[in-house]
This record gives sequence, structure tokens and C-alpha cells, in this order.
Amino acid sequence: MAEFPIADTSEIDTDLEARMEIAQKVSSMVLSLRAKEKIKVRQPLQRIMVPVLSETFKRQISAVKDLILSEVNIKEIEYLDESSNILVKRIKPNFKTLGPKFGKHMKSIAAAVNGFGEEEIATLEKNQEMELDLGEEKLTISMEDVEITTDDIPGWLVASEGGLTVALDITLTEELKGEGVARELVNRIQNMRKDSGFEVTDRIEIKIKNTPAISSAVEANKIYICAEVLADSLELVEIATGGTAVEIDAETSTEIAINRI
Repeated sequence: MAEFPIADTSEIDTDLEARMEIAQKVSSMVLSLRAKEKIKVRQPLQRIMVPVLSETFKRQISAVKDLILSEVNIKEIEYLDESSNILVKRIKPNFKTLGPKFGKHMKSIAAAVNGFGEEEIATLEKNQEMELDLGEEKLTISMEDVEITTDDIPGWLVASEGGLTVALDITLTEELKGEGVARELVNRIQNMRKDSGFEVTDRIEIKIKNTPAISSAVEANKIYICAEVLADSLELVEIATGGTAVEIDAETSTEIAINRI
């Protein structure tokens, strides 16, 4: 009988943990950027950009890409390689760690760090540490000894944490806005189903009061809305008889009537 090699489960577990940590960090950073800009999670956004520090990192983040996109409601991830000049990073010394760790060498290390360019910053992020030649001796600094930030670029928000950088495209096209309205409508209709005591499998028909703010969004996303709320029909009407007033956002409201079929 042929013998098959047994996989090292410790390596598998370690890689899985690394992938899940990446997914958690990227998702957390994107959600923080959304909150900063006050963009609801139900509002789809087009993409995020993530610099890839190594082939291992690219493989790991690619493995959890769908999980990240689903969690933060983004359509795509774009990977940036080392040759990309889209993101401009800046670095400064972290004196809280440099002082206790290096004492009298702190000023020399700080001067060296302040002289770092894009190449040195990229090397430090990739290796998580760097050896500095101070002349009289060589000392090794790590990521905790510096603070790295990334400049925002027009139409994007950028966050950096522990060597990981994420740029979020916050441009809202009319198509994306319409998808956001559709998701809000689905949420309101699902709540109405629940409040009406409908069974999970009950089919319904929907009438929505037509307003300029929602008409195009409903028409463009009618199939999606109906599929999500189990509706056999959805109509835009002048008067939603027996309907419930709902607020989509601070500037948009309408009336929705649902009936069990």
C-alpha cells in the first residue's frame, strides 16, 4: 500500500491564523475609515488598495479576499507592488520605545530614521526590523520603534497599522448610491416582515411610494430587492395605501406597503 506524506498540521494552523489575522485587521481598518467618513456599511463601495509586502502576504490575503469584501461591503481589492508610487509614506521615530531600549543611542537612531526614504520604509515594513549602522556599532530597530503614516490621496482614505496599509476608495457613483438605497430598502422591508409576523418563507408583494430620490435605485435593483425579501412583485406607486413611512437616510424617505400573498 502506498504511503502518503502527512501534512504538518502546525504549519497549516499557523498559516490559517495568519490569514484570519490579516482578514480581521484589514476589515477593522476599512470599517474605521468608513466610520471616519460616516459611510454606512450597507452602502457598497468600489474598492480598496493594499500594498503587498511579499508573495506570502499576497497569497494569504487572496485566500481571505471574499471574506474581507463581504465583511466591509467592498466590490474589489487591488494589490499594489513595490514599484507603485500611488501611496506616499512618511516615518518618524517613536521615542516612547527608543529611549528605554537604546538609551544614549536614541538621538543617533532618531536621526537615521528621519532620513529614511521610500525604499528604507518598504524594507522595514517587509522585514519588520532593520539593522542600523551607527558607525561605532550596529543596532536593530523594529516596527514598534517607528510611526509610519500614509498620506491621503484625492477620493481615498488611507490607514496604516503595524506595517499593513489600506486605502479606501470613497467615491460614490450614481450606481453605488442606488445599490446603497436598495440595501436600505431591503433592511426596512425585512423589518416590516418581522413586525407583521410573516413566516420566513412567506411570499409578499410590495408597493413603494415613488419619489425622485429612490425611483432609479428601485428600478435598477428591483431583481435584487425582490430576491432578498421574497417578493413576487414590486411596484412604484403614487400612493402606497396602508403603507408605513420609512426613512432611508437623513434626506430621503418614502412609504412602503407589503402584503402576504
